[in-house]
Amino acid sequence: MYTYKPYLIFFAVLSLSGCQPRNNQQPTATAVEKPNIIVILADDFGVGDIQAHYPNNKIPTPYLDRLVDQGMSFTDAHSASAVCTPTRYGLLTGRYCWRTGLQEWVLAAYEPPLIAAERLTLPGFLSNNGYQTACVGKWHLGWEWPGETNQSRMLEERNGLKHEKWDFSKPILEGPIQRGFDYYFGVGVPNFPPFTYIENDRIVDLPTEKYAYHPDQGVVMPRGFEGCPIAPDWRFDRILPDLTERAVQYIHDHAADEAPFFLYFSMTSPHEPVSPSEKFKGKSGIAPIADFVMETDWSAGQIIEAVEKAGIANNTLLIFTADNGHSHYTGWEHLIEAGHKISGPYRGHKGNIWEGGHRVPFVVRWPGKIKEGTANRQMVCLNDIFATTAELLGQSLPADAAEDSYSFLKPLLEHQSNGERNTLVNHSVDGEFAYRNGPWKIVFEKPTDKRATSRGKATLVKLFNLDEDVGEENDLAASRPELVAQMTNELAAVVDKGRSTPGPDTNNDSQVDFLHIQKRRWMPE
Repeated sequence: MYTYKPYLIFFAVLSLSGCQPRNNQQPTATAVEKPNIIVILADDFGVGDIQAHYPNNKIPTPYLDRLVDQGMSFTDAHSASAVCTPTRYGLLTGRYCWRTGLQEWVLAAYEPPLIAAERLTLPGFLSNNGYQTACVGKWHLGWEWPGETNQSRMLEERNGLKHEKWDFSKPILEGPIQRGFDYYFGVGVPNFPPFTYIENDRIVDLPTEKYAYHPDQGVVMPRGFEGCPIAPDWRFDRILPDLTERAVQYIHDHAADEAPFFLYFSMTSPHEPVSPSEKFKGKSGIAPIADFVMETDWSAGQIIEAVEKAGIANNTLLIFTADNGHSHYTGWEHLIEAGHKISGPYRGHKGNIWEGGHRVPFVVRWPGKIKEGTANRQMVCLNDIFATTAELLGQSLPADAAEDSYSFLKPLLEHQSNGERNTLVNHSVDGEFAYRNGPWKIVFEKPTDKRATSRGKATLVKLFNLDEDVGEENDLAASRPELVAQMTNELAAVVDKGRSTPGPDTNNDSQVDFLHIQKRRWMPE
């Protein structure tokens, strides 16, 4: 770990500005009644994929366009990571995932839970405040899978557990219902085994057959898992419709309940396998990935319509966002050729430390509370949903929870860009760091094109002014050495303090060194 003592000045300034530890916070004047809360998290859905935001783009998204007209769009919104697992960790814990032992990539098949059992999660917090909580869709945060002689464990080898023998007839422990959810239905990862649905802590249909690749099933199919367990009659093109149906049913089942509900609808699209259902195949006239984006729009639309048909729209805070930028390997070239700018004006795509990797759509609707058809430039991160919910309910957060979550409730309700967050840390699939302070972004880039040849080597430092250079084309590091030093010190402070929000220092779970590319995928404590 690297420590920069100048950061003491940085945090002294924060203290003088009136920031207090979060366990001393008082309920705010903006606290209101308990609404239902729905978070729709699309998977690999680019910042440019909602047509209402980028009218010249080529994929119709009528349902999300209507949501934009009815809600507030945050134009400086980010996932904390440019890839799946870390973003989900941040959303549900309000903490940066790089504070855990996972320093790159995602959880592999059959690896153990990433969220510690003792950590307060967003659904756990809401449950403590009278909410019913449900997760429908992709989990990708690990379980303790039962086996006769083996167990879930962290391996350096990617998917090194895929051919070990697991007992699918037993409960799967330490999953969603042990991390704050009352109910769960979904898949661990749509392109990882076992290929079957899980409900609460049990497999729904035992995966008694072996997966065999068929080219007509879709694009970017999980060929690396041929021979792995799959349920009889499993169809990849039914995953999204089935999950959508289950989420819609949950809304109708709980709409009339006295207790409010929290639904986390973690979509599996347009992530691979790109397998649009029959009614969407060829619908875009561009490519299967464009068809799948259209089906993603339809799926989100069914959730929105379910809220309206159930008569609970006015008492439901609904968020649509995505876990990272659009994937570059599922048909990117077809979209570009068609004139569809997946990342908008931003550089990069899923996995990257560049803006296209982690800048995401973020649309919030709450009729009567949020001004319709508005845009907000307040910087937000998916981690911030946790603190925003706490302020909404007038509840303070424990000092050891949501350490990297800032509330955006005031910008949301007051229609201004005056929120608490003005800095941000982003992380790439390769373990690179970036740090934002206002318009300035410093990037600690891997020194070679490949992760393997960058391990242990010093990162390359680059500096950009996003107000003047949204495409990150003009590196200013050489001409602004004093700003490079200042921002490096600030990031070091965020790392060393164990939190980015006001409050007592805490510990990271493992060593964190943003000046070098890590030597291992899993870092020791």
